Amino acid sequence: MTQFYDARGNIYGVIAPQALRDAGIALPDSATECASSRGSWSEAAIKICCDWPAGQRRANSKSHRSDGLLIGPFQTSPPFDVLIVNTDGSLAERSGNGLTIFSQALTEQGLMSEEGALLRVHHDKGGVVETSVKPAEVEGSQGFWLDLGRPGFGPDAVDAKTVQGIEFNARDLSHVQPLAQLDPDWAHSQFVRIGNPHCVTLLNDAVALPSNEQMRESPLNEGLTDIAYAMPSGAGDPCPAGVNLQWAVLESPQKILARVFERGEGPTASSGTSASAVACAAWRVGWVAAGEVQVVMPGGTAPILLDAEHGQLRGVRLFGTARRIAH
Repeated sequence: MTQFYDARGNIYGVIAPQALRDAGIALPDSATECASSRGSWSEAAIKICCDWPAGQRRANSKSHRSDGLLIGPFQTSPPFDVLIVNTDGSLAERSGNGLTIFSQALTEQGLMSEEGALLRVHHDKGGVVETSVKPAEVEGSQGFWLDLGRPGFGPDAVDAKTVQGIEFNARDLSHVQPLAQLDPDWAHSQFVRIGNPHCVTLLNDAVALPSNEQMRESPLNEGLTDIAYAMPSGAGDPCPAGVNLQWAVLESPQKILARVFERGEGPTASSGTSASAVACAAWRVGWVAAGEVQVVMPGGTAPILLDAEHGQLRGVRLFGTARRIAH
């Protein structure tokens, strides 16, 4: 029923809306209605599709067998509507790896043309987030370029509250007190919106990068959850709707090391939109130039293309590949 795919270590399940209905989930007909009523069906969908079958979960494994669930398409021709369901039942506005996986699933279903398609993510935070996808080959790998549009910067872009403005590399950044309380090296952050909200903390030394193992342990996990997750799962501080957290350090020209803690998921091997946010934040403080930027995460490296003109970022594109797996 559910097909699982891997994109840079991120695993998502993909399921058609009718398949969920056949499994007993009362899913409305349209993606818009599904998003507005997600409280009545999303947790049950995660349980059916993403929970480990009895006896299959291994010691020290994640609590779910995937990082989320993609429901769609709702149409047989573009534009294609899709829902991105986090394993806590919340809906995401955008996921770079998730949409790469969804594009691969559409390709295998014969629905993705050579010209690409428009994907429309429906969520419960107001509005629809659109992403243009085009099949491509990069260094011998078949995949997709995702056009993520123009990023926004600063607290207002992510609706952050009660943050202190500071200067870093002659750029205005933010001091997020809850982050700095967890680690004094986490004192310089750049808020970025690329369809969804991000808080990129810029570091001078790779030693200050948290590992995924550290982020799963107490008390760090609880502290990060309070920051990243919206209420009631977290405190929504400083962003009431929650925010994806990243840490970044410049390794070499045009190459950034990064770690990710996602709202609704926690520490992840990689994240496409997080990698894009990291590249944007690095550009804004002068770490990288426009053009191709490599963002290295535990799950793999994300190629990002930054398009700048007259000192402004006009657009961001993310390349990704995905493969179906037996899970």
